[in-house]
Amino acid sequence: MLRPVNSASQPAPSLKPQVKLLAFAALLNDTASELIYPLLPVFLTATLGATPAVVGLIEGAADGLASILKYVSGAWSDRAKKRKPLIVAGYGLAAASRVLIAFAAMWPVVLTARLLDRTGKGMRSAPRDAMISDVTPPEQRGRAYGFHRALDHTGAVIGPLLAVLLLQGVGVTLRQAMLFAVIPGAIGVLMLAFLLRETEHVPSTKPRDAGAPPPRTPVFRRALFAIALFSLANSSDAFLLLQAHAAGVSTAMLPLLWAAHHVIKSLFSTRAGALSDRVDRRWLLIAGWTSYALIYFAFPFAQTLTSFVILFVLYAIPFTLSEGAERAWIADLVPAESRGKSFGVYYLVNGLCVLAGTALFGLIYQQASARAAFFTGAVLALCAVIAVWSARSAVPRERFGVR
Repeated sequence: MLRPVNSASQPAPSLKPQVKLLAFAALLNDTASELIYPLLPVFLTATLGATPAVVGLIEGAADGLASILKYVSGAWSDRAKKRKPLIVAGYGLAAASRVLIAFAAMWPVVLTARLLDRTGKGMRSAPRDAMISDVTPPEQRGRAYGFHRALDHTGAVIGPLLAVLLLQGVGVTLRQAMLFAVIPGAIGVLMLAFLLRETEHVPSTKPRDAGAPPPRTPVFRRALFAIALFSLANSSDAFLLLQAHAAGVSTAMLPLLWAAHHVIKSLFSTRAGALSDRVDRRWLLIAGWTSYALIYFAFPFAQTLTSFVILFVLYAIPFTLSEGAERAWIADLVPAESRGKSFGVYYLVNGLCVLAGTALFGLIYQQASARAAFFTGAVLALCAVIAVWSARSAVPRERFGVR
């Protein structure tokens, strides 16, 4: 029987300043990024003449590059015992990439900008997640990662709403709106550069961390295998926006759909992450990935704006349940001295599988049908559910208070 790790009657300690600062930086960065992202598929196809396969290529190649760099930067931050320089530089490159997108006249320029943006993401992600784990006790990890994801998604609500305000209210051009996105990203970079305090990450002497298995053991590999299967299913969300646009949703409504999706994530990610501190984290993954499969099965049948609003809101559920729990699960499985490298391996596997899954989805979408592409993603997500279920015995049972 599963028992909570912490007593529900005890108030939860406050999260560390580094966790809060990284979360607010993520909010600003995602405000900038998501101001552009919902418009980018239409900008590529309608303005720059790219095909759906090219959209898949751009998104997949960008994420693939980021995944490789996440592995390198995570390992480097372990060896150098410095995570802040990579975090700050990564956010800086992301801010710079948005200038390039604003002035793009052909899709290869957008590809270059997305590669630059993902280079920044690759530099910062593993060191950032490792820093969150460095300063957070194990019994708070799910809550810390959930809080970070919640503010990240809050930015993804503000960004699309800003896009609507700028395009419909102020009347700026699409390129001017994209150039405006440089501002919040730059503020986040300056905030991290001057306020983020580096703490030396040393191996923990706590029993729970001391007993965690090292990377590349069967425990870690089983977790990565399950995550890899879901990553194959989790192709670029650009295809969801393309599907909505193809079904008749106007370009101006796409940012609002995207904002509605992120409202749910921002409201409930912290709670879902905290829940994973009290029960086996994989129950949240199973629930989240199963709901993902059901939503993907339903997506090709949507034809009205109302149905797309409902689906985009529901589409937040899989990630609300799984994002914080997934990262905390990885942190549970590795010792402190190899935490950056372990998150790098996690992101490498995740990103390369997303690359393959996005390329596969784009090919099926273009050569067969949207329905076939979405059904393929749903089946892969169900395979991931089976894999994470079979991996239950791979994690030390004591972690969840099981006797």
